Amino acid sequence: MAGCAKRCKQGLVKFVLSLHKLITGTLKKDKIDDDFEMSIVCHRPEGLDKLEAQSNFSKRELQVLYRGFKNECPSGVVNEDTFKQIYAQFFPHGDASSYAHYLFDAFDSAHSGSIKFEDFVMALSILLRGSVREKLMWTFNLYDINRDGYINKEEMTDIVRAIYDMMGKYTYPALKTDTPKQHVDAFFQKMDKNRDGVVTLDEFILSCQEDENIMRSLQLFENVI
Repeated sequence: MAGCAKRCKQGLVKFVLSLHKLITGTLKKDKIDDDFEMSIVCHRPEGLDKLEAQSNFSKRELQVLYRGFKNECPSGVVNEDTFKQIYAQFFPHGDASSYAHYLFDAFDSAHSGSIKFEDFVMALSILLRGSVREKLMWTFNLYDINRDGYINKEEMTDIVRAIYDMMGKYTYPALKTDTPKQHVDAFFQKMDKNRDGVVTLDEFILSCQEDENIMRSLQLFENVI
């Protein structure tokens, strides 16, 4: 379980750093990506005053973030393929497409098939400056793939396998075929308090708050921006 948690943490840290680079204009993309983004209908974000009121960023910070976002995504939106290409840069020895798909769905809260600047801002606001409960709720929603309010073993297995695919077959120590199942079983042993076969939001938050390693990992995001 500790190894899986460590890999999850590494993946999320790289993810947040890559998003920071993307929306501040310091992540370089290929020209073909820029041309593709330009072909999408342009989107203008909501007023910055409204975003300031809804997020944990100041208006000045939002202006800087939007300037960088527009430099990298002139259309004002990011589709799933582009999102996967950006994320894959940080895991060259593995296949990050499945995990990036789940992350994309978590950011695309409206299920529109694209992520707008507002989506980035609200998610980053939670991940970087939200309360512990807000961060854990966001993570729970990431794992709750079918959005039914519970995490079941099938969903957690899909997430764990996606993480292993992302880290690559050269991960040290070498992963055995049955390792994902072992981590899922350990997850449910820890999180499923009433042993009903699913993990609720309350069970997830309580279990995470009881784990010092998880609490420390949440603090890693606080000084990214």
